[in-house]
Amino acid sequence: MKRQIILDTETTGLEWQNGDRLIEIGCVEMVGRKRTGRQLHRFVNPEREVPEGAVAIHGITTEFLADKPKFRDVAAEFVDFVRDAELVIHNAAFDVGFIDNELNLIGLPLLRTITSGPPIDTVRMARDMFPGKRANLDALCERFGIDNTHREFHGALRDAELLVEVYLAMTRGQESLIIDLEPDAAAVRSAAPTRVSGALRRVQASDAERSEHERVLAEIDKASGGATVWRAIEPVTPA
Repeated sequence: MKRQIILDTETTGLEWQNGDRLIEIGCVEMVGRKRTGRQLHRFVNPEREVPEGAVAIHGITTEFLADKPKFRDVAAEFVDFVRDAELVIHNAAFDVGFIDNELNLIGLPLLRTITSGPPIDTVRMARDMFPGKRANLDALCERFGIDNTHREFHGALRDAELLVEVYLAMTRGQESLIIDLEPDAAAVRSAAPTRVSGALRRVQASDAERSEHERVLAEIDKASGGATVWRAIEPVTPA
């Protein structure tokens, strides 16, 4: 089953190219779209001051980080945790840029060579699903009815946990497409045949039901980036 890591970071600023550094990493593990209970959460000493503007966003001060490990001290643990997993990140380019910078500074391979491939970017997903609407985490929590009242400040683990709920809501219905092709043999053998007497009544979906069905299929197709199979199958006209 697919292993996914929902990941978020906090930093000293917006641009690693100008010397901003990572200060917090939060990761939550899912397998088969279910939380496993495993997570990784580390604060990191950025070896520089944290500007007041950044503190106002995440509440993490220079003084708080003074006795925390440097990234090189937690890098091996982080790499082991995300290895071969699919990453799910909100605004992936930002977080990947900072993590790759930290990995590069200590001579370790970049994320794309460690994980299973390009990350899933939930910001891009949200913009595709809701064109013209706000795509930040708070807006998506509101849209999907996810409780984020405890989010006074940004926080890597807190936001990763919220992103788990947002991602599952955005991809709702995909798990129902997984069909068990190997039913329990004993159950099949023990099932008694059902006798049906009288004429069978034929029930057809109403126009409203068919319209709603098509809407849900279109939503799933859009969320998958057009990768659904049924759009390529010619519809069968009822006899």
